[in-house]
Amino acid sequence: MSAHTSDPIRDMFVQYKTIAVVGLSAKLDRPSYRVAKFLKEQGYRIIPVTPTYDEVLGEKAYPSLLDVPKDQPIEIVDIFRRTEYVPEIVDQAIEIGANVVWMQLGIIHEDAAAKARSHGLQVVMDKCTKPEYTDRFLSPQV
Repeated sequence: MSAHTSDPIRDMFVQYKTIAVVGLSAKLDRPSYRVAKFLKEQGYRIIPVTPTYDEVLGEKAYPSLLDVPKDQPIEIVDIFRRTEYVPEIVDQAIEIGANVVWMQLGIIHEDAAAKARSHGLQVVMDKCTKPEYTDRFLSPQV
């Protein structure tokens, strides 16, 4: 990729270092756990957002984005919840001042995406953070 080619996803990974993982499971076989563990291993700060657990990956978990203390600003909201929950999560992401809403593979919600964009948030839909990061930073460049 040329240095002059714009890659918004690469830019997000470089610029933002705190990721709230909404719907993070403590079950090792779940995609949300594997992805969050990978991102943490890459040096990102992970904030679990799930009412199911008190702690995941050694990090305190919060029931919703609104419950995360204000002194822990969230830059990327990585959503591992079903599509019908996306509008509420986007509303919370807007309220807390997040920079990016990232909907994982299979999650597409055009109305919520448009609302997020209208409030200045970047939006990624139907993509997984782990392979997107791997493709940009860990794969050998041809």
